[in-house]
Amino acid sequence: MEQKNLILAIVLSIAVLVGWQFFFEAPRLHQQQIAQQQAAQQAAEQGGTKSTAATVPAEPAVPQLDRDTALKQSPRVAIDSPRLKGSIALKGGRLDDLELKDYRETLDHNSPLVTLLSPYGAANAYYADYGWTSDDSKIALPGADTVWQADGATLAPGKDLTLSWDNGQGLVFKRSFAIDDNFMFTVTQSVDNKSGSTVNLRPYARVKRFGTPAHPSQTYVLHEGMIGELGGSLRDPSYSDVRKQAGDAANPILTYSGTGGWAGITDKYWLVAQIADNAEPITGDYFYEPKTDSYQADFAGKPREIAAGASVSTTQRLFAGAKEVNLLRTYRDNQAIGNFDLAIDFGWYWFFTKPLMLLLDWLYKTVGNFGIAIMILTICVKTLMFPLANKSYKSMNRMKQLTPQIQAMREKFGEDKQKLNQEMMALYKRERVNPAAGCLPVFVQIPVFFSLYKVFYVTIEMRQAPFFGWIHDLSVPDPTSWMNLFGLLPYDVSHLAAIPVVGGIVHTLSIGIWPLIMGFTMFMQQRLNPTPPDPVQAKMMTAMPIVFTFMLGSMPAGLVIYWAWNNTLSILQQRFLMWRMNHPMPSRAKA
Repeated sequence: MEQKNLILAIVLSIAVLVGWQFFFEAPRLHQQQIAQQQAAQQAAEQGGTKSTAATVPAEPAVPQLDRDTALKQSPRVAIDSPRLKGSIALKGGRLDDLELKDYRETLDHNSPLVTLLSPYGAANAYYADYGWTSDDSKIALPGADTVWQADGATLAPGKDLTLSWDNGQGLVFKRSFAIDDNFMFTVTQSVDNKSGSTVNLRPYARVKRFGTPAHPSQTYVLHEGMIGELGGSLRDPSYSDVRKQAGDAANPILTYSGTGGWAGITDKYWLVAQIADNAEPITGDYFYEPKTDSYQADFAGKPREIAAGASVSTTQRLFAGAKEVNLLRTYRDNQAIGNFDLAIDFGWYWFFTKPLMLLLDWLYKTVGNFGIAIMILTICVKTLMFPLANKSYKSMNRMKQLTPQIQAMREKFGEDKQKLNQEMMALYKRERVNPAAGCLPVFVQIPVFFSLYKVFYVTIEMRQAPFFGWIHDLSVPDPTSWMNLFGLLPYDVSHLAAIPVVGGIVHTLSIGIWPLIMGFTMFMQQRLNPTPPDPVQAKMMTAMPIVFTFMLGSMPAGLVIYWAWNNTLSILQQRFLMWRMNHPMPSRAKA
């Protein structure tokens, strides 16, 4: 009975990790792709989509220029902060050139910095934009071709920058930028009305991205696409969701209304989001434009009536940078940005995953190595679970002692399963043994396992975090492989993995050192457990270390290290408890 429950726990784990993806995600994605194609075709036939919140003139298809050439299409002012570098285009007044100083594309220290924003005209253009709309088509408003005048050459912390433009009709538009030491911009738009008559204008802010990212997440593990707090709730449709919505002729735009909030586009590690003033009534939109293959997240504030000789201003903020847990929490608390830390997709177990990440981050800052922090965290988890494990190991030890009796029952009752189960239950009751107790630690560890998997997969703190030896990035699988004798033979297995058809088999069979260590520790731990009397169950249990070795072989190295270290601690713990049960401590009375 105990082994059946243990097998059930293992099968459930495998089913959740593998079965969901194979049986549910694959068919869903296939249907989703078909729906997306139909939606895109239908939307294209309708002639495109315009935002109801911020009716911004649609742009033509993006010319394919290299990024440097695209940057030269406009005069610019520089951005230079401790963590960001780039520029603002004076043509259009856009923030469309941004690189992250702290992050590089690869582990190579000479590799390029991560590029977050790129100008219109370049491949994968991505920018933040601001402006005004009006129902009066005769009013000249600043747009994509407007050339602004700057009062300085560089935007930096403590060194603000103001752009200005006179529309020739008595309206002077200004756009002021400020930046902090991290990734937050403050943008103030103002209008001075010297026209002699009242005008009505409505401010907007948007994030626009051309093209779908090359490798957006398509599984339940991670959300990428639109995200924001609009109408008092977190709104996070994926790229495929907004493409599908674009095919709805009656309602091609996802629109939300409320007071304050934020809206933007998120990647696995990066976020670009416009943030409204908390007291500003806004209408926010998410939509897809098929003609330009572009996505937009925007919001528009309330209309402003500007009397002759008066002026009006509005302030928004822009976050453009890395989704660091503590930084987003700081902005959330200090600047009252609701749910801002939920830009990191902690998933269904957020109430467990987030504290786990914060504890792991604190341990990292204490010891200076995320691998060591993982091992300390494992010890903490094992310590908390010690009473449960103690009870479980006692039950397993008693089950091991009862194995000869159970085997004798099997031989005695043969095919009479009902009688056999009755006798076994009577034996368990008589000996006061709970056959399910041995499964409890397995079930308890499943939420920890999933939460750690989420932490390794979605948090930027784990990106390119080294351990020791050959593990230079805990967020990716172990780079070694037995196929080239763990690097001793002069060829790269990853080249084989790129071959069609064959590559999938190579990827599955290419197991690194840490997954093998994990499989060995699981095998050794299994040797301490009672052998199932049923030969079929015994064979299944013997195969489990092999199954888990291949299953975890493609998972982040940090997760495999956790599992191997957890197995090692379990072996030591179980050996100690077995020794203590065989050598009980003398009681105080006897002493």
